[in-house]
Amino acid sequence: MSVLAENIRYLRDQLKLSQQTVADHLSITRGRYAKYEDGASQPPIELLIKISRYYRISIDLMVTIDLKKYPLNDIVNLPDNRIVLPVVVDQSGNNSIEIIPQKASMGYLSGYTDPGYIESLQNISLPFLTNGKYRAFPVEGDSMPPFKDGAYIVGKYIEKTEDLKADKTYIFVTLNDGITYKRFKSRKENTIHVGADNPFYEPYDILLNDVLEIWEYACSISTQEFETENNTQNVKDMFLELRKDIKDLNKKFSEL
Repeated sequence: MSVLAENIRYLRDQLKLSQQTVADHLSITRGRYAKYEDGASQPPIELLIKISRYYRISIDLMVTIDLKKYPLNDIVNLPDNRIVLPVVVDQSGNNSIEIIPQKASMGYLSGYTDPGYIESLQNISLPFLTNGKYRAFPVEGDSMPPFKDGAYIVGKYIEKTEDLKADKTYIFVTLNDGITYKRFKSRKENTIHVGADNPFYEPYDILLNDVLEIWEYACSISTQEFETENNTQNVKDMFLELRKDIKDLNKKFSEL
């Protein structure tokens, strides 16, 4: 029996509906609907859309996932068929956090909607992270000090851009920039304004239509020891540059 057949039978049983009731809503005969539940035939796409809307479960979920494994009320099912699987806990009851591999982070863009891909990821549990769906993303570049390459940002999934808070940091998964960790500045009609903590990088806008997922900073995991010497050198360089700027300004004023 197909995954779809198992799922629509399961959904109907959960709602305690008869095959006739569902068939009437879909404007088909009970016998025809029964064939779909038995796996004897597959519904055409037009009818599959109706079934999806009737049960309020995306087509993606119905044809790829064994819904009996997940509490339906816990599945985050977004309007455009994007999904985030429900929270999974370990034997101690702690949330399971999927880890996006450093070398395969770009693969997340094509796999983030694939339950099989998500379930194949390694995971960890952190007892102090509760009440939410969490995922760990690798850090790249130097735009968000003190995090370095090799570190991981653990983010809590948020469903709506309206939940973004000014001056808080987030992992943005976007069509154009991939996975990026930035500080949220403000929101406009069609864009959100973000910036890096490293002043070398200019703030910029992200089109709302390009945003695939948003994860709010929950904690970080560093894989490198903190190096005070490098930070001291950075501060020293900053003051040297500032002293040079002051010297140049004094020279200009003296020439006036």
